[in-house]
Amino acid sequence: MSLFFDALVRWQRQHGRHGLPWQGTRDPYLVWLSEIMLQQTQVSTVLAYFDRFVARFPDVQALAAADVEEVLALWSGLGYYSRARHLHRCARQVVERHEGRFPSRAEVLQTLPGIGPSTAAAIAAFCFGERVSILDGNVQRVLTRLQAFEGDLAQVGQVRALWQLAQGLVPPHAAHDDMAAYTQGLMDLGAMVCKRSRPACEICPAQALCEARARQQPTTFPVKTRRLRRRTEQWWLQVVRRADGAVWLEPRPDRGIWSGLYAFPVLASAEAAAQPPQGAEGIGEPIWHEPVHHSLTHRELILQPVEWPVLQHQPSGLGRWVRHVDDLALGLPAPLRVWLRGRLDSEG
Repeated sequence: MSLFFDALVRWQRQHGRHGLPWQGTRDPYLVWLSEIMLQQTQVSTVLAYFDRFVARFPDVQALAAADVEEVLALWSGLGYYSRARHLHRCARQVVERHEGRFPSRAEVLQTLPGIGPSTAAAIAAFCFGERVSILDGNVQRVLTRLQAFEGDLAQVGQVRALWQLAQGLVPPHAAHDDMAAYTQGLMDLGAMVCKRSRPACEICPAQALCEARARQQPTTFPVKTRRLRRRTEQWWLQVVRRADGAVWLEPRPDRGIWSGLYAFPVLASAEAAAQPPQGAEGIGEPIWHEPVHHSLTHRELILQPVEWPVLQHQPSGLGRWVRHVDDLALGLPAPLRVWLRGRLDSEG
């Protein structure tokens, strides 16, 4: 179906996005970084991080040489922190196993940490002209509507079938520049035109080819029966504050929410939070602060900080005392960073 390929390439060059800082390059490091940052994150949010990240880590060698804690600190606020840890691991593998050069084929790129099939296809198409199609969530929506694909995308086999259809839309002799425009066009079409609830079919370059539009049922697609269940969790945070104003933070476990970031100790219940920190000297009365509500993709967190003033304390286990705003350069979950900024000594 080269008609769709050709129409999308023309549309992207005339009407697509062209001013993003990671566009107009064949540097796989920059494309890879932008693709990882853009996973489940809006472009407007990524714009605030991309340039700062590249300024600190201008190439894969610089990122590989960094400490993971510094990477997490620069990532803080972007969410989905496993991406940052995979990013760091991937950079080290590129340096150690591939002599600092990203593989040129999507099949090999997928063997690197944190690079899935769609991200691998984007890097291979943008940077090396490989004739492979991406298939992230936005592109799934575009292509299921284009072909009125009725398969349930909650089933792995149906996703695989859609990927085969997507690959069939790519002409076998597409030029490198056309592959880049087509790949970007798929992203732009999903973000700007073929939106989830209000698709702008009247300005779509593929309107004459779209089966869902012909049926007048664009929002029927994609079909996905299994929906994400959201749940609410309450966390009681033990905020131990010394007489000099410092608070104790410790790294979260390697798996789970905010893994690897610094946070207050999380207690199991209100009863546990009402118990003073063990081994502390000169313990004052606890202060129960207003809860902080924080939304994640799959759950709603209610964070209940319980502050314990102490004269001295030496907690067991790993962690560090944080006294000044400047110390917040370490990796912190966004809601805790905001909460702490109003409570730490800003004078340094």
